[in-house]
Amino acid sequence: MNKQITHLFGVVLVLFTLLVVFTSRWTVFEAKSLQNQTANRRPLLEQLQIPRGFIYADDGTVLAKNVRSGHGPTLRYSRTYPTNELFSHTVGYSFITHGSAGLEKEYNDQLAGNANEFSSIIDELSGQKKVGNDLHTTLDPAAQKLALQLLAGRPGSVVALDPRTGAVKVMASVPNYNPNSIPSQFKRLNTDQAAPLFNRATQGGYPPGSSMKVVTAVAALDTGRYTPNSVVSGKSPKILGGVPLSNCCTEGSGNYGPLSLTEALAKSVNTVWGEVGEKLGKKVMFRYMERFGFDSKPKLDLPSDELGVSGVYGSHGQLLGPSDAIDIARVAIGQERLRVSPLQMAEVAAAVANGGKLMKPRLVDRIENPDGQTVDTRGPAEVQTVMKSSTAQQVTAMMEQVVKAGTATSAQIPGVTVAGKTGTAEVANGTSNQAWFIAFAPVPNPRVAIAVTIERTQGEGGTVAAPIAKQIIQQLLKGNG
Repeated sequence: MNKQITHLFGVVLVLFTLLVVFTSRWTVFEAKSLQNQTANRRPLLEQLQIPRGFIYADDGTVLAKNVRSGHGPTLRYSRTYPTNELFSHTVGYSFITHGSAGLEKEYNDQLAGNANEFSSIIDELSGQKKVGNDLHTTLDPAAQKLALQLLAGRPGSVVALDPRTGAVKVMASVPNYNPNSIPSQFKRLNTDQAAPLFNRATQGGYPPGSSMKVVTAVAALDTGRYTPNSVVSGKSPKILGGVPLSNCCTEGSGNYGPLSLTEALAKSVNTVWGEVGEKLGKKVMFRYMERFGFDSKPKLDLPSDELGVSGVYGSHGQLLGPSDAIDIARVAIGQERLRVSPLQMAEVAAAVANGGKLMKPRLVDRIENPDGQTVDTRGPAEVQTVMKSSTAQQVTAMMEQVVKAGTATSAQIPGVTVAGKTGTAEVANGTSNQAWFIAFAPVPNPRVAIAVTIERTQGEGGTVAAPIAKQIIQQLLKGNG
């Protein structure tokens, strides 16, 4: 009899263990995947009853808050965005009927009070109601507003960050949208050919033109193969990659004689930098591109599907590497099949500005509970060292000459030393340009790194993008004291 009781007890114990395991699996370990299933309406209805956390700009401006309706069992909360279009792509949206995007999606657990499933279960058992935590971002409303004003409705993007900390201050993408209109206009916005829901700052893939020469300059100097005073012929045309490369139809138009690398960067001479890239070779160029963050998604706190990868792309949309058939001379000057995002080029400028160290870009500074207590922080974090500090100093001096006496004189700021590089890539079969300017200031202690790009313009980087960067840099430096 004792054997039978023991056997029965063992069976019951096994069944109870299985019950606990499967219950834990669905309520804890796989709760998130279950909640994300569109057929599961329960979490959607629960969210309507939870006061979602607020999202704030760095100056305390409310970027996302709740609207309360009903009482008791009919109590509901819905989301509203007081600044309308200002931070649409970055803050995103959260609606039961249309899902979420941006920070609302990336930090949904924290905003909805689901950050810790075990504590959520305890709160539920004890009768305590869920309350979301607040996000305090690094975003600067005044500088963001200025960026949108300067873009003036032209498709393009501006990304500005603090190179010392990685804090993103500006992330503008045009066309944009009003997140408050998502419930009523989502279908129209989602099918609009102008792609207003597409975040050009992080997802856009554009030819960088001559702004890429900063990456090539870093590779050239950091390997010790060249110095800022190394002399290379600027003749045009020049056979590179087996075909003629010319300086015509670019910012650095003309047939030059021997030039130092500093002069060649200031004048943006394609044949010089194409030759440098070809002599460095594909392995070296790709090694430094990868150090800057090319060929992988940026480490920004936005949803993975809202982050694009910068790199050289094949005809089927695949990323190419040094073992593939690539014209590295033209990659070195921002042509070939190279596609980059504005965030990536802002990070290129930031790494040079920060003495060669690339910091992790971030949008959120800290997370606070409803009582105002900090429950989590997102402080500065170094991604990696891209180049020696001596290389960064040399490239900075070269970029200073671009602004002082080269293609970016329109970016000069009285009393502030600006280091930058223009870029102008022909697009649409040569009928228009992708204009670029990347920069940082003030030298020698940069507090702002920036990338500006305008789609399909008739202007060039120095005439279209650089003046925009200049004013945003001024605004951010003023705002930072």
